Order: sequence, then C-alpha cells, then structure tokens
Amino acid sequence: AGVLADTLRLARLAEDLLALARLDERAGRRQRGRRLDLAELAREVCLRYAGASVRVTPRPYGKCMVFGDTGGLDRMLVNLIDNAVRYAASEVRVTAVADGPWAVLTVTDDGPGIPAGDAERVFDRFTRLDDARSRDPAQDSGAGLGLAIVRATATAHGGSAWLEDAGPGLRAVVRLPAAPGQQGGDGDRGEQQGQVGDGQMEQAHRRGR
Repeated sequence: AGVLADTLRLARLAEDLLALARLDERAGRRQRGRRLDLAELAREVCLRYAGASVRVTPRPYGKCMVFGDTGGLDRMLVNLIDNAVRYAASEVRVTAVADGPWAVLTVTDDGPGIPAGDAERVFDRFTRLDDARSRDPAQDSGAGLGLAIVRATATAHGGSAWLEDAGPGLRAVVRLPAAPGQQGGDGDRGEQQGQVGDGQMEQAHRRGR
C-alpha cells in the first residue's frame, strides 16, 4: 500500500509539473480556447465529489460564459475544490457568476483559516503550510503546486486569483474575462454580494496544497 501511495504521489507530481511547464511556455500569450459556460463546468466538476468527506455544493447564478481551455479550467477547479475539501469542517460552496466584463468563480470552505501573511505565499510553488490545521492530518496534502497552477491558469486566461477571508473559512476567488456578449445583470451582482470581494486582497487566512 505504501509503494502504491508513493507511486500515485509521484504521478500526481509529474502531472502538476507538466501542467506548470506548459503554462510557463505560454506565459505572456493569452489563452483563447473555446467559448464555454464556467458555471456549468463548475457544476459538472462538483458532481465528482458526491462521495467526498464534506458536502460540495455548486451555486450557479445563470450562465457565466468565458473563452478558455476546458481541460485547464477543469484542472483549476479540481485543485481549488480538493484544497477546500481537505480543510472544510462541513461544506464547500462553489459559485460562478457574471459580473459585468468579468466571470467570477469562488470556492469557499468553512475550515480554520490561515494567517493573513500567508495568503500570497501559498501561491508560490512547493509551498505547504502546517498540516496541523487539516481536518485529517493523515491525508496527503500534495507537493504544494495546486494553487500555483490555479494562479498560472487564471493568468493565462487574462485573469487573476487571490484568497479572501470567509469568516469562518477561506474563499478562493478566480476572476476571468467574460466572453463577448456576456454581461452580469443586477440580479447576478446582488447574489454575488457577500460571496466575492471587490478584487482586493481581504483579510485572508489559510493554506496551500
């Protein structure tokens, strides 16, 4: 069992390093891809977590269209949700909303949080914080590349990624340019209030894979 676990861990590390190498290779070039509904993609990814140790709940607010690489955005969502599930006490909430020229994805958990000073550091490659905050300290927390891939993917799509205080818990936010013709209405923005900040780093508090 130990050999199998080590093999799987090394395979995951190789996949993550390859993903980062590809993103680095395309650095400075906007990822175009195809038109897709980020809210629907988030819902599909959430369905894979039916057997997770905590609830993973998608909360889409209508269509949220972007141009992007489906595989890359799927991996980004998986990294965010895996990370949130590891630290959540009871639930992970995933939302995707249109907000004017932006599509805003959030993954929020109700876990213990991280110090504000670590909110940027966790996006650095191979950064792992103290696993004592994990709900299951025995669970492998990865090589510390998950959030680095999230930010690199967001940047490749012309967007950004950051962490916010969810009080309690942590909220990871990814903001991507909306596809032409996609405009978030007042209803979308009303639902979004309290879920997503104004794009500035708030008191953030927790971890990296």
